[in-house]
Amino acid sequence: MGNVATEARELELEQHRVELTGYCYRMLGSAFDAEDAVQETLVRAWRNLARFEGRSTLRSWLYSIATNVCLDMLNGKERRARPMDLGPAMEPVASNLNTLPEVTWIEPVPDGLVVPANGDPAEVAVARETIRLAFVAALQHLPPRQRAVLILCEVLRWQASEVAELLDTSVASVNSALQRSRATLAATDLSDATTPAQLDEADRELLARYVEAFERYDMEALTSVIQEDAQQSMPPYDLWLRGRDDIFTWWFGPGAGCRGSRVIPTTAANGSPAFGQYKPSPDGGYEPWALQVIEIEDGKIVELTFFLDTEALFPLFGLPARLD
Repeated sequence: MGNVATEARELELEQHRVELTGYCYRMLGSAFDAEDAVQETLVRAWRNLARFEGRSTLRSWLYSIATNVCLDMLNGKERRARPMDLGPAMEPVASNLNTLPEVTWIEPVPDGLVVPANGDPAEVAVARETIRLAFVAALQHLPPRQRAVLILCEVLRWQASEVAELLDTSVASVNSALQRSRATLAATDLSDATTPAQLDEADRELLARYVEAFERYDMEALTSVIQEDAQQSMPPYDLWLRGRDDIFTWWFGPGAGCRGSRVIPTTAANGSPAFGQYKPSPDGGYEPWALQVIEIEDGKIVELTFFLDTEALFPLFGLPARLD
């Protein structure tokens, strides 16, 4: 009987993993840190299950542990950022391609890790919208406790009284933190670009045209799918580009090594379509180059993020180590 009870309790804890990972990802801006935080949360919960007295629900108790784990992890750390958080767009020349060792970048996350598979459609839409790269980057401008308050109240729709209990503070303090965090977010340049929650036939056709045009490096076809004022970034480099002309100047200049790439679809990232890009290898075949995360608005591509840390990200997104 003991084993059955143990398995039941493990299952009960485990069923909260996805939503806790989503919460920790918004707090920390990294899929890997979020997974570590959730693992630590579940270990702490398991160790202390005998002392859980049921004064709150199991879910709110787990969120309380997860919040403390995240606050500990954020203590003394620099905030994660995107290249556009650090300065204006730059000229598309190779000399502007710099890495900043003191900066830790926002990392992408597969939707499946943080968005409930069978949730209420409205909740799934909110979950996808609030893991968008721009939104997660904006959250990082908030002090950690304010960040927790905003996510719990605005994203997860907790009552101020529930958040006050979780953070061991007053309702007035929660409401004050919420006001300050809303003001900070309003002051950040949070773009309105939003990839639809469900890609329709036109969006899927747009992406197919983009992939074909990128693989052929066809300027005319690319012009028809990318919006004129689109932007591109390439973490871990701080360079980011604004405008289709500058993007193409880069692609056909310093970035010309991408010509002849293969681009294959993978699981969605941060509520947006994602692709693995492989460049031709001198040894034959194709080697990993970037995880492309693409934002669409009004039938055009408005943002391209090329995450270059393929060694960490390709296994996370289930992409092969190379293509023949």
